[in-house]
Amino acid sequence: MSTRPRAPLAVTLLATMALAACGSDEPEPEIPRVTQPTTSADDPTPSAPTGSSDAAGRPRVQGTVAEGLSVPWGIDFLDDGTALVTERDTRRVLAISTDGQVSQVGLIDEAAPDGEGGLLGLAVGPDRDVFLYVTTEDDNRVLRTRFAGGGLGPAEVILDGIPQGVTHDGGRLAFGPDGYLYVSTGEAGNPDIAQDPESLGGKILRITTDGRPAPGNPDPGSPVWTSGHRNVQGLAWDDRGRMWASEFGAQTRDELNLVEKGNNYGWPRVEGAGGAPEFTDPHLVWPVEEASPSGLAHLDGHLYMAGLRGERLWRIDVTGKEARDPTSFFSGEYGRLRPVVAAPDGSLWVATSNQDGRGDPRPGDDRILRVTVQ
Repeated sequence: MSTRPRAPLAVTLLATMALAACGSDEPEPEIPRVTQPTTSADDPTPSAPTGSSDAAGRPRVQGTVAEGLSVPWGIDFLDDGTALVTERDTRRVLAISTDGQVSQVGLIDEAAPDGEGGLLGLAVGPDRDVFLYVTTEDDNRVLRTRFAGGGLGPAEVILDGIPQGVTHDGGRLAFGPDGYLYVSTGEAGNPDIAQDPESLGGKILRITTDGRPAPGNPDPGSPVWTSGHRNVQGLAWDDRGRMWASEFGAQTRDELNLVEKGNNYGWPRVEGAGGAPEFTDPHLVWPVEEASPSGLAHLDGHLYMAGLRGERLWRIDVTGKEARDPTSFFSGEYGRLRPVVAAPDGSLWVATSNQDGRGDPRPGDDRILRVTVQ
């Protein structure tokens, strides 16, 4: 595990170019588990692509931000509204300007795409520092680079030694309200490491922008914030500063968890809710065929959770003490959905993942859709 900056890595800068091929929902061998039923509502009628006269508060797709992409995975925004987007399998970092122009601003040579790994999460930090979660031949790691002069500069490793595998690589990055960087990791196909305090796999990590354990972590010498995770793919904070995470289950239940310091979320001892005092139960669960949850965003008192296998966008009310009233939209209309982020203009950006080897590509895929809630 690296706790200090390393030597620069190669980040190849390329000119603007036209754009033109996998998220985990594969079942695993049966193991003992305890679950609870989902509380999800029936799907409403899918919304029209350009908005309609549906009841107020329903998400509506207002148009396409970009198309012809290849497995867009991470999305975040610079201070001028420019979006940065990672593509898992091509290793490209793209920029989308406020007028919709798409350009390639970096190629992460260190990434070694294989199965669910590759160039994954992205988060923009202070002073236009850009943080990337990358699967290499040996591990998963967090890189730091900077956006300047229209492209990404040299990158450095700030945290390495995260277990990697063909499946369950985690990869979501997000800055919390406390200013620290949160990193979701998977158990890389080895469930037991989620319960191993010495492993960085199957955890949510909390680090400084230099990759060191953040002050206030449960163990001052460790980046681990929470444990017992299978494969967290979405991180978001609500208006009250509470942290939520969306997580893949195996064969029965996907989860939405309220993430709190030092808690253990049970995998692989429990999938779904088990009620054991040593583990923290999820707030909501879904059958895996309805979710395989990926990206997570908060907007106006609701969480929005993208579904891969479920091919829908879930809206969840978090204005009270509990997450409640999950309602799904766009069921089957756009295929597999992976990242969802709140954009500076108050909309949501939702990206498809139909080019990931498990989807059915449609004309224009993969696409980033602009969704408004009215």
